[in-house]
Amino acid sequence: MRVDRFLSNLPRFNRQQVRLLLVERRIRIDGQAVSDPRAEVREFSCVEFDDEVLQAGKPARYFMLHKPPGCVSATRDPEHPTVLDLIHEPDTTDLHIAGRLDFNTTGLMLITNDGAWSRRLTQPQTKLPKVYYVETEQDIGEHYIHTFAQGLYFAFEDLTTQPAGLELLGPKQARLSIVEGRYHQVKRMFGHFDNKVLRLHRERMGPLALDATLAPGEYRALTAAEIQLI
Repeated sequence: MRVDRFLSNLPRFNRQQVRLLLVERRIRIDGQAVSDPRAEVREFSCVEFDDEVLQAGKPARYFMLHKPPGCVSATRDPEHPTVLDLIHEPDTTDLHIAGRLDFNTTGLMLITNDGAWSRRLTQPQTKLPKVYYVETEQDIGEHYIHTFAQGLYFAFEDLTTQPAGLELLGPKQARLSIVEGRYHQVKRMFGHFDNKVLRLHRERMGPLALDATLAPGEYRALTAAEIQLI
């Protein structure tokens, strides 16, 4: 939200007062005095008027998890362990999952309390590739490459998938890159050829790759440089 709108939404300030406060540089965002009415106030920003705190803000948190099999991509589940059960941090109720994985799918999972950041990561419009290692029951033919690149029609949603890239790694192994996340999309794409997916592992989301040092079930905080990539 723009800082002028943020201030105008407070009952104590009218628009004229807001303009004057900004001109006099009496408003600080995260410790920096601002005069530009278009300066951004985020939910994590600390906003001060002189020595008075108008919004305390809170720290933005970003974690990379190596999801193991047998774990639900949810914040709560009455029957199964969830990925948040693996995050041993305070206030995990503030966290959410950016891009879910199926129960037995493994690999990169990103968890944050920053909704704008996770939307940039997962929305199809951004076209950030999600890269998976796939093992199948039957051989994967060269003709899969062309079909996936053209897109597949999903009758249930009445839509055609975005073009996907397929790299053959072996008779029954491949690396698949997609830019969307439809329900069971990878399994359904290979199911088009009546080929069952036996193992599915997410290696990458956009520019963020799974840290090879993380064992299944382990996690770490993202670095500042990794956060800025999204």
